[in-house]
Amino acid sequence: MKILNIVGARPNFMKIAPIHREMGKYPGLKPLLIHTGQHYDKKMSKLFFQDLLLPEPDIYLGVGSGTHTEQTARIMLDFEKVMEEQKPDLVLVVGDVNSTAACSLVAAKMQTKIAHVEAGLRSFDRTMPEEINRMITDALSDFLFVTEKSGLENLKNEGIPDNKVFFTGNVMIDSLKFFLEKARESSILSDLQVNGSPFALVTLHRPSNVDVKENLENLFYTFSVIGKEVKIVFPMHPRTKKMIDTFDLENYVASIENLIITDPIGYLDFMQLMQNARLILTDSGGIQEETTYLGIPCITIRENTERPITVDIGTNVLVGPKADRIIHETEKIISGNGKKGKIPELWDGNAAERIVKILSEDL
Repeated sequence: MKILNIVGARPNFMKIAPIHREMGKYPGLKPLLIHTGQHYDKKMSKLFFQDLLLPEPDIYLGVGSGTHTEQTARIMLDFEKVMEEQKPDLVLVVGDVNSTAACSLVAAKMQTKIAHVEAGLRSFDRTMPEEINRMITDALSDFLFVTEKSGLENLKNEGIPDNKVFFTGNVMIDSLKFFLEKARESSILSDLQVNGSPFALVTLHRPSNVDVKENLENLFYTFSVIGKEVKIVFPMHPRTKKMIDTFDLENYVASIENLIITDPIGYLDFMQLMQNARLILTDSGGIQEETTYLGIPCITIRENTERPITVDIGTNVLVGPKADRIIHETEKIISGNGKKGKIPELWDGNAAERIVKILSEDL
């Protein structure tokens, strides 16, 4: 059975790695790794592939940047050629990026079965491109692999037949568990001079936070307040850096006490920072899950989340972009009164094993 495993952006790499590795244990499966090149920083892609022990992609499309429509269209055009050449039995997509939806559309039109890993997640916010991608992909998929109970409810409410839906757990946690010890070998803490001292870890990239000057300025004001209490490590997304330049905020950002800005970093270095941080400030999706598993307090700078279990039983708190709430929650955590959580059901490191077993039996 020939399976095309699709990756396009960095969050996909951590999700596909354990699945691709598990498929290699089945002689009846022939997995091929297809990288659309949606995230086109080759240096960073290479670093993530090395960190996650992923083989070189069998096919690299190199679609690069553009508007959501341009990028989706390029992926569809290029991936159609791959489909015609490879004639796979299944296309497996993960997450909610443009590559996920684009490859699913092509596969559906070519009457090829689709598996969606991380199905059923909903923010109920259609201003997020990811929400549109999630809904399209789930509507087209034949196998829907769900990470948390909210996904089961959402898919049922949308009329997806039960026999297509499988609660298998979270492959992000598979990668996290698999590489946790290896990450501890990283020298990033000493490199950034935060070894032994409390620090906050920040990630920020969503348009609602970084594309509006008032919002971005407000967040850096927040960091200036927090920086009086703890160091702040901020691996900066290219989009965020671009908007700082666009809004002429370079001098203000450079003046913030204890703010340590770095280029984007690899998976193992980031994991080492994450498991040693006093708290995380983020607008990412996956980091909400990883911090819940690690028991690290997470403040999510968004009005909503498609991963409600991280709030319901995990360590995650939704605050939106409001400075007073971010500062208040940060102070609670620093003083030892932050939210405690527990690990959700089936976040045990064996999700990929369950997924591949189902595919091997049902394909």
